[in-house]
Amino acid sequence: MKVFFDNCTTPVLAETLDGYLRHRDESASHIRDLPCGRHASDLEWVAYLAETGDDWLVITGDRRIQKNKAERAAFRQADLKGLVLAAGYQKTPIHQ
Repeated sequence: MKVFFDNCTTPVLAETLDGYLRHRDESASHIRDLPCGRHASDLEWVAYLAETGDDWLVITGDRRIQKNKAERAAFRQADLKGLVLAAGYQKTPIHQ
């Protein structure tokens, strides 16, 4: 499995988790590490993850993916799994 962190998360989370997963031939990536880039729309990165053919777990703080019909449909069609972090996460200092 591969883990993807959206723009709503700090790249430090992806880098830290990636260090733990590498020995299991798994990985974690932040959106900034993808070829589509940090400024890719949700539909763009969802399409990229789908094209890889890998099993992805998406971690985001963006609830809009659940509410926007086009994004929700693309997410489901890509067969992605996801966790949406609580709104309070966005207000938590990085060092906590």
